[in-house]
Amino acid sequence: MTHTATPSPLLEPARLGALDLPNRLVMAPLTRNRADADGVPGPLMATYYAQRATAGLIIAEATTPNAVGRTYPGTPAIHTAAQVAGWRRVTDAVRAAGGRMFLQLQHGGRVGHPDTSGRTPLAPSPVPLPETIHTPGGRRPAVVPRAMTADDVRATVTDFARAARNAVEAGFAGVEVHAANGHLLHQFIARGTNLRTDAYGGTVEGRVRFPVEVVRAVAEAIGPGRVGVRVSPGATFNGIEESPSDEVYPALVAALARIGPVYLHHEFADPERPPFRTLRAAWPGTLIANPALGAGGPPPDGGRAAGEALLGAGADLVSLGRAFLANPDLVERLRLGAPLNALRERHMMYVGGATGYTDYPTLAPPRAGSAPGGDPVADPGTARH
Repeated sequence: MTHTATPSPLLEPARLGALDLPNRLVMAPLTRNRADADGVPGPLMATYYAQRATAGLIIAEATTPNAVGRTYPGTPAIHTAAQVAGWRRVTDAVRAAGGRMFLQLQHGGRVGHPDTSGRTPLAPSPVPLPETIHTPGGRRPAVVPRAMTADDVRATVTDFARAARNAVEAGFAGVEVHAANGHLLHQFIARGTNLRTDAYGGTVEGRVRFPVEVVRAVAEAIGPGRVGVRVSPGATFNGIEESPSDEVYPALVAALARIGPVYLHHEFADPERPPFRTLRAAWPGTLIANPALGAGGPPPDGGRAAGEALLGAGADLVSLGRAFLANPDLVERLRLGAPLNALRERHMMYVGGATGYTDYPTLAPPRAGSAPGGDPVADPGTARH
């Protein structure tokens, strides 16, 4: 099969804080549920991430900073020595393969269940998730979370800062604070989940206070040059109900800019719509844009056209998720114009094991005797396990 290599701004080098990136492609954080029952990453996770080390930056999947923040079975954490050691094996493997990694820190808030964490979930207000949730025993009705006290808020801020220090100890170049997709920080931002009347609710300033305190504490713990923040304006995941995004996000972004994280990560960005244009205009630093590609598997080009449009509209880096899951060598495939592997969605989450995780084929090297630059072919036999 003949492939046509075409230049792309996605493949140009970039700089992120102290990191030199070989390209502008970021592997987005996506939960895969392959950690053990105690949230410890194992060798299979090290293989998975090392396979994708040609990404300009890998942002590892959502990882909980404490026990009560755990969302689903098989999700990793980083609040025990064993978890830190497990992540160290992952970062060592990625570094040996030439890659760079941040770790996403996520507290589920009301997106959790006692059957998974052994604890009643915490949230800004006692508003339950309006859907069932996956647990070790299958899907269960969500429970009513306990409204966080002032002590809970302070303890959670401390847990995020400690988790960030643990991440650096585990070998990560930095962390991404997850303030998106209906998890705890997003629950404070959104009116539908934050019914508080104290300093952490009510006004726009009150609703962004907790996320800002978390980011500030994390930045103080490891330095703002090691910290990113992910937001999803207008997203409705996990039953979230926002007021108009233009009401709260300018205040949030302005407060974050004063702290100085190294990047802001805008999920489901559309260069033609106001959330992206508003965030780009307001954010003074590096903007990572995650294109809105719709449901299902990635498009045939893996998101290349959408990513290039975002760069043209002012994004600095582009994150792709599903395309990286199915294509460990996505960067090379985009460089060569090679076809992409199809995503096996039934192996995405909760099933465990290597199938649909580390067994996706990579492009075969040129055959012996072929001219330099000869056409590679997809060869399942070259897939790394």
